[in-house]
Amino acid sequence: MKKLKHADHFDKIGVIGAGAWGTALAQVCARAGREVILQAREADVVGSINTAHRNEIYLKGIDLLPQVKATADLSDLAECELILAVPPAQHMRATLKALAPFISEGVPIVLCAKGVERGTDALMNEVLAEALPNATPAVLSGPSFAAEVAKGLPAAVTLACPDVDLGAQIIHTLATPTFRPYHSDDMIGAEAAGALKNVLAIACGISEGRGLGRNAHAALITRGFAEILRFAVTLGAKPETVAGLCGLGDLVLTCSSPQSRNMSVGLALGGGQTLEQALAGKVSVAEGVESAPAVVHLAHKLGVELPICEAVAAILAGEAGVEDTVSALMSRPLKFESAI
Repeated sequence: MKKLKHADHFDKIGVIGAGAWGTALAQVCARAGREVILQAREADVVGSINTAHRNEIYLKGIDLLPQVKATADLSDLAECELILAVPPAQHMRATLKALAPFISEGVPIVLCAKGVERGTDALMNEVLAEALPNATPAVLSGPSFAAEVAKGLPAAVTLACPDVDLGAQIIHTLATPTFRPYHSDDMIGAEAAGALKNVLAIACGISEGRGLGRNAHAALITRGFAEILRFAVTLGAKPETVAGLCGLGDLVLTCSSPQSRNMSVGLALGGGQTLEQALAGKVSVAEGVESAPAVVHLAHKLGVELPICEAVAAILAGEAGVEDTVSALMSRPLKFESAI
């Protein structure tokens, strides 16, 4: 296995978005000994992090290191050497445009949101290229529940960056004894896998909530992986990326626990709730709900068949019921099994 050469690290890190994952990543940076500033929209979140070292709205019950400093002002990130961008995918463009006046040309931006932008069908690296064309992109993705990462439980993720030297710098910046990033040069693979796995997690939640059994659950994960592979490879991704942490690893995690925001929405839908009821009271965003129609729209443009994702999008749009959708999936024409 190829090893990364020792690389310099970045010392001053900015994290945009103080949801659960953004807060957990700020904790990772602090644990790695970096100076970190976490930007939050809510004044009470900023105050709580800076005084009580807690983010009780998005990451309840977890003590944050005192080195995690919060701000509501993006201009406070102007001196940061590396930015981790963690807003929801549908807000990524607006967030990056708001950041633009405050960062230097070429500053690396690590995209940490998973989804396809509605209206443009753009992956997050494409959004970055349009909003901040002089920024240097990277993508962080993989099986990582925020609460576990914040507590310091072991996790391994993918850091995708075409520039190997920069990728090594970012990895040495973030790595700790309990947080292990692996380098990939395939940003498209990491992003495509991350976008689809959220939609597929809703499908698994629906199946679980409907009591369809473990056989159906396993089938959804396996055939869902085939959908990710078809979609990603058509976009130009490497199959081995999809088979790694940011693909298969993240899919298995997100589809197997109600800790997953997307799976929890599916569980509610499968249990008979409406989408509005399933989302009521949730402070964190279930990215798959917003990305599902964009994923399906992009797949149609690419000529890629995604029957499970299409079924989820139809259920979320109120165009199909759960029972009819399951019947339709099970009555599709019989064929040879193929990952592509």
